[in-house]
Amino acid sequence: MAAPPLRPASLARSTLIQMGVRIGILIALTTLASYLHMFRALREEAIHQLARHVAERSQREEAIFLLARDNHALLVKALDERIRAWSQEDPAPRFDSLFTPWLDGTVRSRAEGFDGMRMVGLFVPPGVKLDTELRRRILAAHDVITQYGPAFSARFTDTYITLVEGPVLTFWPERPRWALDLPTDDPTLEYELFTITTPEKSPRRQTVWSGSYLYSPTQSWLVTASTPLDMEGRHIASFSHDIWLDQLMDRSINDHLPGTYNLLVRDDGQLIAHPALDMRGATMGYDILGTASQAGGIPPRLASEAERAHLRSLFEKVRNRHPGEDILELPEYGEYLAVARLRGPDWNFVTVLPKSMVTASAWRSARYVLLLGLASLLLELVIMYLVLQRQIAQPLRVLTGATHRVASGDFQVALDASREDELGQLAGAFRRMADKVQQREEQLRQANEGLEQRVEERTRELKTVHGQLVQTARQAGMAEIATNVLHNVGNVLNSVYTSSQLARSRMGELRLEHVSRVATLLEENQSDLQRFVTEDERGRNVLPFLGKLGQNLLKERQEISTLLEDVGRYTEHIGDIVKVQQNHARTPRMSEPVLLASLVDDALRINAAALTRHQVKEVRRVSFLPPVMTDKNKVLMILVNLISNAKYAMDGVPAEQRILTVALELPVPDRVRIAIQDNGMGISQELLTRIFQYGFTTRKEGHGFGLHSSAVAAQELGGSLTVHSDGPGRGATFTLELPYQPIEEPAPLPPG
Repeated sequence: MAAPPLRPASLARSTLIQMGVRIGILIALTTLASYLHMFRALREEAIHQLARHVAERSQREEAIFLLARDNHALLVKALDERIRAWSQEDPAPRFDSLFTPWLDGTVRSRAEGFDGMRMVGLFVPPGVKLDTELRRRILAAHDVITQYGPAFSARFTDTYITLVEGPVLTFWPERPRWALDLPTDDPTLEYELFTITTPEKSPRRQTVWSGSYLYSPTQSWLVTASTPLDMEGRHIASFSHDIWLDQLMDRSINDHLPGTYNLLVRDDGQLIAHPALDMRGATMGYDILGTASQAGGIPPRLASEAERAHLRSLFEKVRNRHPGEDILELPEYGEYLAVARLRGPDWNFVTVLPKSMVTASAWRSARYVLLLGLASLLLELVIMYLVLQRQIAQPLRVLTGATHRVASGDFQVALDASREDELGQLAGAFRRMADKVQQREEQLRQANEGLEQRVEERTRELKTVHGQLVQTARQAGMAEIATNVLHNVGNVLNSVYTSSQLARSRMGELRLEHVSRVATLLEENQSDLQRFVTEDERGRNVLPFLGKLGQNLLKERQEISTLLEDVGRYTEHIGDIVKVQQNHARTPRMSEPVLLASLVDDALRINAAALTRHQVKEVRRVSFLPPVMTDKNKVLMILVNLISNAKYAMDGVPAEQRILTVALELPVPDRVRIAIQDNGMGISQELLTRIFQYGFTTRKEGHGFGLHSSAVAAQELGGSLTVHSDGPGRGATFTLELPYQPIEEPAPLPPG
């Protein structure tokens, strides 16, 4: 039992799969490109927004610190003036009216009538010798704080002056009894707020800032700004402001851009604020580097060693940045850092943006491109499948069945030739082929026999015309016209000869002897032809053989016909060239609708044989344009000349590097440009102005008429012919520009 025939592959299905894969790849690439573009755009936007946010935040947050520094500058100047003013006065009466010794050895403000909400308090530790100079400085400091302290209390917790001998004068409305309640053994001169102002710790003698610390009575975080006062080269006092940090720390942690977090850190590694810090029970700031002494204080805690390592890497990046560098990248943790300095304490305000925020936004945007592309692809494939099944696959299945019947000897096939598309034309051609196979074989044989003779006759005619043209040009004194005719006709003759040789070769390859063998075989079995065709092994192969032979002959005939059409077109062009050249100066232009793209193809085809012989590669950049009214023969003559010249210009270039580029474009709406570019010998600057002169040439065998006549023809067409070259060895580009007024094709008539 014979195996069932294999089901042929579906054209619609295979086409859809191929198109679906290609479009899917295109969608994937489009999505990737969209993602990368959006990622770059979003990253730049996010970084720009980050830098702007940090700059604005730093300006807002540093205002209180700059104000403290300015206040101290005012206080320093005022205290200096008041000390000098007290230098000649007796301080005893005023001092004794304000302050009094206590039994514990301290000197403090008098308790009777003392109102710490409005008055300045004094605390002098035991053992301090209150001489006249020190009393004067205490009174001077009292006057200065009394004058400025109430005004400063609107923005600052307190204002106080510490003298180097130990006395402290304070205006602190929130703790009005501070001077009266301070313990006797309070180590006034050991606090960081004073020690950081000593000449050893502050050689620049400017405002300095303590570390953050917890003020236990109010459970609030503070930082102290202190400024030393030196007189006559001696440190005599230090001014201080305590600044609450709770609101700054809360803003740093909670007020941030979406997806980011903020932190405050000093240059020495003390962390002021961080969302991951556990501040419960802490009394001092967190030291990132772990080098600060923790005696007398409890630092905050971080959740894990990984978090501590992350924070160390971040701090090192911030500390080692270059001056002016405000955007940093932490690649090992996938983060962007924006850094700004808070002037005053010179803290670093840092905002951290994870890269995942940018990539997530880019992916969300690209995902919509992908989903829309896939939905469009699915809809397009469904519509295309239905169209392919109805319009192509079904008619092709019918045509395939007809070919099987013809191959089996049944030439009476019925196909739908009523369609006006390519399939309808194919069906009609197939049916006519089945009806006239023998007739066409005979016609093909006769055409093949006479082809060589006709080519030879036409060649002789062309040579005769060639000679007559030269003789006529000489007799009439038209040397330029005759030479131009020779130049152009010679180019076309090469193509005619090539086409005729190819046709002759095709004729020699026709296997017509097989027809004679089949005919002899049929004559030998003519008496019982039906049995021979159906039962004899050789007879059963006759009809399929004839079908295949007919197809082969039809293909050969088509190729030979194409070559003969080329010969005819080239011959017509030779006649047109002769007519154009003879009427060059006195006959009006003949314009006709011309497809410039086809004209460019004809010019390349005319030079095809020569280009192949010279191993020149063609690169076409031809835009399809509507027909235009112009003189086809003159344009073709110009293009053939330019292509031929370009071919010779590349003789000195290695064969594998010879490239001829032909471009057709519309630079402006009313001008069309055809450029012929080669990578050959090039043209020097001094020769560019002479290249179109009559009789000028750079080739030994050249005559100098081709470019001159081409330039003249371009002017007659209302256009121009120009040349550009970057110099010897760098090729040249000849550009033909023509007026362009496209012909509007008439609209098709409605059916019926």
